Amino acid sequence: MNLDRDTQRQISNLLAILAAFFTNVLANIKPLDGLTIAEISDQYFEPVLILPAGYAFSIWGLIYVGLIALGIYQVLPRNKKNPRTEQLGYWLTFASIAQIIWVVLFQYQLFALSLVLISLILFCLVRLYILINNNAKTVSTNKWLINRPVSIYCAWITVATIVNAACVLHSFGWQGGGLAPEIWTAILLVVGTGLAGFVTVKHRDLVYGGVFVWAWVAIAVEHVNAAVVPVVAIAGAVILAGLCVVTLFMPHRSSLSLKNKN
Repeated sequence: MNLDRDTQRQISNLLAILAAFFTNVLANIKPLDGLTIAEISDQYFEPVLILPAGYAFSIWGLIYVGLIALGIYQVLPRNKKNPRTEQLGYWLTFASIAQIIWVVLFQYQLFALSLVLISLILFCLVRLYILINNNAKTVSTNKWLINRPVSIYCAWITVATIVNAACVLHSFGWQGGGLAPEIWTAILLVVGTGLAGFVTVKHRDLVYGGVFVWAWVAIAVEHVNAAVVPVVAIAGAVILAGLCVVTLFMPHRSSLSLKNKN
């Protein structure tokens, strides 16, 4: 049976998302090297001050609910030539395959290689995020079944990449180059807050900003007794939450363009 390119793309994205989902499930039920990802983090990376509390990783449930919904939506026959689903390309396929490989590498404690893979996932998702957010106006269905799932996935992988990088440096025994771990963590939190704030405002993306609020609060909870870190994390979360509220009242770019024409 010969499948046209659009159908191949649709099926590829759905199957890759499902494969990544089941890989993550199996990694927790029957870990490859005997330890789950959470157990590895607890055993090797407890001193890493930007590692969030364990409950924060429950966001993966929401991520995959959104991704599976997206996968099903984009594979529907009526969306075969939908310009919005066509923009997905194979980026979700690439990201999902990289996600599967990341799980394997991390479970075998190949942390440096895992950083390469999570950086690849981030690249794919940033590219996809830019593609699907280049229109000023988006149909509501597309927004909830395409934009929102990609936003939450991209935001969390951004956080995870920062955490993964910190864990790799810790595994190499890096001492901070003269700066205390608390200072480096505070710097990462400030940079992350700035990045998330920029994306939230530029794209009026409450979901993206909300994921960082979730992560920053979880970091504060996990390291509540550390110097500086919980204060900076909570401050960042408050700032981002405030920006999310502000974006609710910002006029849409399409509305501004129409007003200027009139």
